[in-house]
Amino acid sequence: MKANEGGADRAVRAILGIALIVSAYLWLGMMDGAITGIIAGAIGAILLLTGLVGFCPAYTLCGMNTCKGGKCSAE
Repeated sequence: MKANEGGADRAVRAILGIALIVSAYLWLGMMDGAITGIIAGAIGAILLLTGLVGFCPAYTLCGMNTCKGGKCSAE
């Protein structure tokens, strides 16, 4: 896997991922929010994982790269 996320992209993904995981935990505490909590938790986990690893499979499929100059330091 070749890194295809820049530093700002990775930071935003990690922050949003953590926020969604916390939200999911709170939603799962309520009876009516179980499905919403599970979905938010799954999306949060994916965002956090891709942010930490620096690789996004969807970017590869679309041919995108948010690294400066097309080169990542995490390669």
